[in-house]
Amino acid sequence: MANMGSRKHLKRFKAPKNWSIHPKENKWTVKPSAGPHAIEDSLSLLIVVRDILSLADTAREAKRIINTGKILIDGRISKDYKFPVGFMDIIEIPDTNETYRVLPDAKGRLTLHVIPKENAEFKLCKVSNKTTIEEGKNQLNLHDGRNLLTEEDISVGDVINLKVPEQEITESFSFEEGATVLVTAGKHTGEIGKINEIVVNKSSNPNTIVVENSKKDTFVTLRDYAFVIGKDKAIISLPGGK
Repeated sequence: MANMGSRKHLKRFKAPKNWSIHPKENKWTVKPSAGPHAIEDSLSLLIVVRDILSLADTAREAKRIINTGKILIDGRISKDYKFPVGFMDIIEIPDTNETYRVLPDAKGRLTLHVIPKENAEFKLCKVSNKTTIEEGKNQLNLHDGRNLLTEEDISVGDVINLKVPEQEITESFSFEEGATVLVTAGKHTGEIGKINEIVVNKSSNPNTIVVENSKKDTFVTLRDYAFVIGKDKAIISLPGGK
C-alpha cells in the first residue's frame, strides 16, 4: 500500500513551492498525473476543487464533483481528479457560473484569477518549439502540451491566441521589442511590462531581455521567463487590475 500511495500522493511539505496550499494542513496531497504540464508547473484538479476553490471538504467529495462532469478545463469536461492544471488554463464551473484563468502570483504560486465568462473562449499559448513539415506547414509545440499545424509564420517564443475548445488560432503576438509581457519565473515573477531590449548573448549564457514596467522602471530577466500577453497592452485581465 505504501508504494501505491507514493505514486499517487505527495507529502504536503514536499509539494512544489508554486502550489498554493498550506504545507501543514493534512498530511497528503494529490500528485498530478502525466499530462500537458510538468508536475512542478501544475496542480491536480482535485487540489483545485478542494483546497483552492473550497468546493469540497474531503478528497472523496472533490472526486464526486469532478466525476460528475461539473468542471471544464479549456472548454472540455475533465473527469480525471489528477489532471494537471497549469499556467493559462481556463477553469469553468457552470453550476456556479464562475470562470478562472490560472496565473502566477508575486511569489510564483499558481493562483486562480476570476475572469469574465466571455474570456473563457480563448487562452494564450506560447510556442515552445516549431517544426517545418511537408507542404510548407509548420507544427507548433505549445507550452501546454498541444501540437498544432498552421501555415502562418509564427516563431518560437511567440504567443498565439487560441479559441477553445475548437483550437483555432485567432491571432498571434510576436516576441519582439514593444511587446507586453508577463514574467512567469525568477525574482520578478508576476510583473508586467514592455520589452525594451532583447539581449542575445554570444556565450553559453542564456539570452535576456530588458523590461520596462508601468512606473517606467526597468529590470532584466531571462528571455524564457517572459510570456507575451499582448502588443500595446495585455489582452487578458490580470490580478490587481494590471
